[in-house]
Amino acid sequence: MDSTASDGSDTSRFEAGRNRLASLAYRLLGSAADAEDAVQDAFLHWQAADLQLIKVPEAWLTKVVTNLCLDRLRSAQARRERTAGAWLPEPLLDGDPMLGPADTFEQRESVSLAVLTLIERLTPIERAVYVLREAFSYSHAEIAEILDVTESASQQHLHRARRRITTARRAGGEVDPASARRIVEEFLSAASSGRTERLVALLADDVIAISDGAGLAEKLLRYDTPQRVAAVARAGFKPTPAKQRLAGGTSAVHYALVNGASAILFVVGDQVVGAVTFDIADGKIATVRGIAAPTRLIRITEAWRQHGPDTPLISQW
Repeated sequence: MDSTASDGSDTSRFEAGRNRLASLAYRLLGSAADAEDAVQDAFLHWQAADLQLIKVPEAWLTKVVTNLCLDRLRSAQARRERTAGAWLPEPLLDGDPMLGPADTFEQRESVSLAVLTLIERLTPIERAVYVLREAFSYSHAEIAEILDVTESASQQHLHRARRRITTARRAGGEVDPASARRIVEEFLSAASSGRTERLVALLADDVIAISDGAGLAEKLLRYDTPQRVAAVARAGFKPTPAKQRLAGGTSAVHYALVNGASAILFVVGDQVVGAVTFDIADGKIATVRGIAAPTRLIRITEAWRQHGPDTPLISQW
């Protein structure tokens, strides 16, 4: 076999696992752009390696990507960005390969915006153990090999990670999709029409709303209590010329699934200019996240452009 054919075969072997590697990196980093960069860096390592010495390519690449992500998480720049109070996970439209695997509840939950946010509270090594075990079902022996730790250390890191996430996580399992959509549509109707009492009735007593301020605020904007969240929703969902100028035109408002949860997207032309996601527990809205920073909406816009046409909830907002 000549070198050209060999290079093509080696590239094909890498590309066959690219989506799995990207989904691993996304869970670790919470950013699609950073995940793509990590996978591309892994490809450069792959090209430079003596592949004849690599007995199990999948395991080797998993180790490389995981450690590249850990290096990013430990960097001074990442610590500054993530401790500045302005970080939110990047939302992905359902069907995006970065959201896989999604066969079990644990796998689907591990890529929810709620869990991606809670993972921020873990140390990098705890995060890696949690993702490798919960989302990819690696054994502790395999995780120990990937992270260069002992099996007992892997078990201890997982125990601490599960405890910290469980303590902070909202109770409840998966939500019936039809019920979730109905609640979100009622929220949109009440917010856009200014029906405060109906809004408050849809919200959990300990509801939290978080907004990135369209990337204009230095820190995330946070609101609690049903009354405060209802007031912010009424103001936020009221269209104004200033909001339309900021968005670049008149938006259509669509229902969508984002990271497995109900969401509404504000779309101008074929550009997603805002996403509002909802965590629902016990029939009430527990968390609302507003994401409008353009850098967080690049990949979801690309996916939306491939999305089949649907009827918007509001055709002109």
